[in-house]
Amino acid sequence: MQLRASHILVETEQQAQQLLEQIRAGADFAEVARQTSRCPSSRNGGDLGQFPLGAMVSEFERAVVDNAVGSLVGPVRTQFGYHVIHRTA
Repeated sequence: MQLRASHILVETEQQAQQLLEQIRAGADFAEVARQTSRCPSSRNGGDLGQFPLGAMVSEFERAVVDNAVGSLVGPVRTQFGYHVIHRTA
């Protein structure tokens, strides 16, 4: 099974919640990712590309698998920080 998602990685749950609200209010996910995410994927608007099951940390993977394509999910806490996730495939 191949999954695809974009994400925004920030340090605090509050930051992630604020960004999630901005995106739900109409802000462009990719642009917000470019401006705020501390992950190298920010250069690609947060796009992580395709990845197989088991490639991501369990909390992140569970959030992707448990939500439909097109879903916005967050904040999701992992060892790296807090994520806002957009499942794209």
